Amino acid sequence: MAGRLSLTLCLPGEYTSSNTQVVGERVKSMFTDERRSALLVLETGMVLQGWAVGAEAENAGEIVFSTGMTGYQEILTDPSYAGQIITFTYPLIGNCGINRDDSESRRSFALGLVVREAATAPSHWRSEQTLDSFLRSQGVPGIEGVDTRALVRHLREFGTCRAVISTLPGRTAGELLAMARQAPTISDTDWVARVTGESVQTYEPVAAPTGDSADNSRPEAAARIPPHIVLYDLGAKYSQIRMLQQRGCRVTVVPARASADEILSFHPDGVLISNGPGDPQAIPYAVETVRGIIKERPELPIFGICLGHQVLALAFGARTYKLKYGHRGANHPVVELSTGRAYMTSQNHGFAVDESSLPSDIVVTHRELNDGTVEGLRHKTRPIFSIQYHPEAMPGPQDAAYFFDRFLELVRGGQAGGNAAGAAAWAANSEVV
Repeated sequence: MAGRLSLTLCLPGEYTSSNTQVVGERVKSMFTDERRSALLVLETGMVLQGWAVGAEAENAGEIVFSTGMTGYQEILTDPSYAGQIITFTYPLIGNCGINRDDSESRRSFALGLVVREAATAPSHWRSEQTLDSFLRSQGVPGIEGVDTRALVRHLREFGTCRAVISTLPGRTAGELLAMARQAPTISDTDWVARVTGESVQTYEPVAAPTGDSADNSRPEAAARIPPHIVLYDLGAKYSQIRMLQQRGCRVTVVPARASADEILSFHPDGVLISNGPGDPQAIPYAVETVRGIIKERPELPIFGICLGHQVLALAFGARTYKLKYGHRGANHPVVELSTGRAYMTSQNHGFAVDESSLPSDIVVTHRELNDGTVEGLRHKTRPIFSIQYHPEAMPGPQDAAYFFDRFLELVRGGQAGGNAAGAAAWAANSEVV
């Protein structure tokens, strides 16, 4: 990609396409403003000059865009964005502030933030700090005052690429361009190892279900033995744990380096393979772990989400590939092939499963309506299925939350009649997922 474009500078208030520059009626100079200056330079040669928000820092990573209008706190703390500089297409970000409840992990793993405007005076009753102060506390640099529309059009044309965001004083576009072109790609790094937990954690069922599952609203649900789910943490979001707790599950979260034997030593009733960052082919140890679980306990219910979906596909011998600019946002339409029903989904991934490489015992259950990519898989005879998107949402529509209920139907069926009986019931009902 390097060398296709020359340096193209875009100041605040300007619009820049891939090869031309159209200057607005009034360009405000960076150097007469009291705010700190910032630079964003793509390996393609595109340069965006704006004002700094967040930490005084400099990072190189993959620049991507998210089309969600809300949920910036959840996105910034989603471990799946590790290694990436996030561009928000919605023009005003931070107007609800940051609170203590909506984070999806222990910290932000994003490498940078790009927005048209960062709100400085949030208005929400739960707000505890501004977006700027949050980014500073997390060591994340940001840039505002840039034309995010031009940037997104550029990424759609040329694809996601390496970029450098800098809020350090005195840096030049030429220096950052060289840095961007020498930076590792998203596939060169094991980002899962940087976001997964360091130890095993156990979470008990919540005392009062929230109503996400109709089954748990019944009095007899409390008398059931809580299903024990092992969550294989490749970068899990807190909401996945909560969704299981709210459905009466005891959840054991294990780090990504756990072996199949270690996971099975907890005697789980089911295994959830979480979302996570980066290229699934960069984590062969996770693929081997999943393959080992399937080999040792073929009747065990397994549910894969996002990166977990891709890892499951690799474990069965399929291939994955990189999308041009990925799916990131809260408005991606997906069709359930067995019913023809369409759902709005929350997505965040840059890789997809190659349908032509799937073995004969794996069937496609869901498809993206925008580009036709594989969004759901199911094993024909084993209680194993996966989806490419986020059923827990956070942020986004919760149209797909029912997948947790379907997973637990398999788990509880295995509890009642033994896992072998649950697997037999799965094979007999080809439309379960």
